[in-house]
Amino acid sequence: MKNKVSVIGSGFASLSAACYLARDGYDVTIYEKNDSIGGRARQFKKDGFTFDMGPSWYWMPDVFEQFFKDFNKKPSDYYHLDKLNPAYTVFFGNDKSIQIEDTLEKIYAAFEAEEKGSSKKLQKFISNAQNNYEIAIKDLVYRPGVSPLELVTPETIKRVGQFFSTISKDVRKEFKNKKLIQILEFPVLFLGAKPSDTPSFYSFMNYADFGLGTWHPKGGMFMVIKAMEALALSLGVKINTNCSIDKINTTDKKITSILVNGEIIPTSLVVTGADYHHSETLLDAKNRQYSESYWDKKTFAPSSLLFYVGFDKKLKNVNHHNLFFDVDFDAHAKDIYDKPKWPENPLFYANFTSLTDASTAPENCENGFFLVPIAPGLEDTEELRSIYFEKIMNRFEELTHQSVKNNVIFKESFCVKDFIKDYNSYKGNAYGMANTLLQTAFLRPKLKSSKVEGLYFTGQLTVPGPGVPPSLISGKLVSGLIQKDN
Repeated sequence: MKNKVSVIGSGFASLSAACYLARDGYDVTIYEKNDSIGGRARQFKKDGFTFDMGPSWYWMPDVFEQFFKDFNKKPSDYYHLDKLNPAYTVFFGNDKSIQIEDTLEKIYAAFEAEEKGSSKKLQKFISNAQNNYEIAIKDLVYRPGVSPLELVTPETIKRVGQFFSTISKDVRKEFKNKKLIQILEFPVLFLGAKPSDTPSFYSFMNYADFGLGTWHPKGGMFMVIKAMEALALSLGVKINTNCSIDKINTTDKKITSILVNGEIIPTSLVVTGADYHHSETLLDAKNRQYSESYWDKKTFAPSSLLFYVGFDKKLKNVNHHNLFFDVDFDAHAKDIYDKPKWPENPLFYANFTSLTDASTAPENCENGFFLVPIAPGLEDTEELRSIYFEKIMNRFEELTHQSVKNNVIFKESFCVKDFIKDYNSYKGNAYGMANTLLQTAFLRPKLKSSKVEGLYFTGQLTVPGPGVPPSLISGKLVSGLIQKDN
């Protein structure tokens, strides 16, 4: 057995790192501060309703397949996947909505119906996006962000211009219809930045969306967490919940122990999947790599106002995933990134897993998950939450032509204060650090501490970036560095 490794947190990245390290012979123990594993991907149950508390989109299924394949397993060994059709519906107001279905051919037809000649432009756009996806997955995202040379490959040299143009410019050059532009700009929101700040190369997210489709694990995204937990336990990983890390102790810039619930636990290797900024505050100030001003200058992905709602009736005119783009997209983006404030007219997202997965709500009921993206660090009060619930419910009723407010059995909310309390999240961000040009690959916070021997980081603030598939990859990358160093 190799060295002992203490892993802080039990989200996707931490569980991934723990599995790889245990497979490679390390003695791995996970410490999770909350009473349930999963980090932002925890599950919430109430009155027979089941909700994923955070991630709800299963994209890039090939990354999940690769993760389990590394352990001679398959996703189907642990959970059942359904491809959603439609993948999602976008509501634009004035009784106008567009469904994104489950094949490229159907999506081309939907675009053509909206704007004559757009299907050919979309085919060209998606062909380029697919090439970018293959380069990203094969050449780039599995690199640890140690050197700028990692970005230099024969394929990326040919596409260097795509790092200096933006998704927004590329889309608007080809498409004039505002609705189609918004649909094409939507996937990069998963990267945490405005389309106008996201390099063209990241169009690979459009291929992930249209080309690979949207899936649902029966029981919800938490089933993936449960699968990773089962895998980790089978590999000998020990998982402890209700364990708050108070300090990472060092001597001569080497880790000696961690302080867990007031108890000193000797260890020489630590992988932290907790918030990067918070993790460094567990060190003495002299051992931190990044200053407060460093973090303050970075572009963070949004926070979110979330509602988990139980309805006592079946809903109509909605699908599993729904985007409500009936208000000014650019105005809301400015309220997140340019002059942070609560948006007057917010875009929002809603999912109803019970429409396709009866196990997530009682009979003749519906579970609703509503998300409003907001700037991190905003004032967060119960009064504001109530105001915004009323706003989105009014629009939801109007856009979907049904009355629902009197059918709410319960609603629970989660916002900036909760992201800070439950996840020690910097300014209460929900998705980590945005993937802008100056925050890509080797320009992101490092997987390995430059100040403390034996300290490593994983998750959405380091490489490759925000999102569930990148978090799985981040765990693999950090475990590879540890193998190399030890």
